[in-house]
Amino acid sequence: MNVKINLDQITHSSVHRITEERLVFGNIFSDHMLVRQFENGNWGDANIVPRAPMQIDPTTLALHYGQAVFEGLKAYRNTEDQSIQLFRPEANGRRLVDSCERLAIPGVPVDEFVECVRALVEIEKSWVPREQGEALYIRPLIFASEQHIAVRAAMTYTFVIVAGPVEPYFASGRSKLRLKAEARYTRAASGGTGAAKTSGNYAGTLKPMAEAITEGFDQILWLDGQTHQYAEEAGQMNVFFRIGDEVITPELSGTILPGVTRDSVIQLLSDWGYTVSTRQVSIQELKSASDAGILSEMFGAGTAAVIAPIQSITFHDEELSVNEHNGPDLSNRLLDTILGIQHGTIADTHGWTVKI
Repeated sequence: MNVKINLDQITHSSVHRITEERLVFGNIFSDHMLVRQFENGNWGDANIVPRAPMQIDPTTLALHYGQAVFEGLKAYRNTEDQSIQLFRPEANGRRLVDSCERLAIPGVPVDEFVECVRALVEIEKSWVPREQGEALYIRPLIFASEQHIAVRAAMTYTFVIVAGPVEPYFASGRSKLRLKAEARYTRAASGGTGAAKTSGNYAGTLKPMAEAITEGFDQILWLDGQTHQYAEEAGQMNVFFRIGDEVITPELSGTILPGVTRDSVIQLLSDWGYTVSTRQVSIQELKSASDAGILSEMFGAGTAAVIAPIQSITFHDEELSVNEHNGPDLSNRLLDTILGIQHGTIADTHGWTVKI
């Protein structure tokens, strides 16, 4: 064990809520949280304690300058033996280290990150739901906790992990999404923090996303910040397009989050013999493909949603849609396969799952 983990366990659990309430994403949280402090140049012991409000001084640096990063991963119940397993936690740990580096935050080593996640999930095993597609969502967060208001990197940080049971992110299940291609607002610009999972990246998306929903769309297709012509992300998901015999996802150019599910999708499609390209894809290319009848599929991929099929994209009031095609959708096959691996009903040939 690399990290000393102390436990203060509750005496009365509220786990009964997972069978009494709908598991809306972000509404219910488990009994405990893990907290770890960075002081004097080192990460200290990890403490698993009853989940409770944290006292934050108004001068806490993260509140003023956004020095905060987070992650999202899930624990699943194995359908075969009811054991609990994580999906690719090392990948989340590596991405957290990269996000920390971009925000001048001392990173938690990947092995220690996985150890902390496993320790909390071990205590909260009873909170992992039993239905296919449901999971215990895990939210690690690191924020600057020093009380200071100079514009500089903090000297102290807090690492906290909370968890909560969730149903599938899009409650409508496998119904296809309608996206608005955002021609005015920008999620990320070249040289910025688009590839980091930092809190400030999400704050700027809230207003345009609310506007899109008011206009009747489900999500936004974010475009590049320079020309507003090239697809980047779909809401909080990476995005894929199937044009003819090619499956395309935008390349990681520094403005796109390197998704763990994105990487899994690319690997699975390669396993199945599909041509997968990571390159720029423009709205004009998508429109031409739709007009030619060869845009057969679009879908988003992310930890929360897993795989979300997309029906249409509207850009400047012009809608482009996927075309009817013969054969099963890749999005359904990918969703079934990833969920199968996560729940233990499909063999994990890549070593992605980690038993608790």
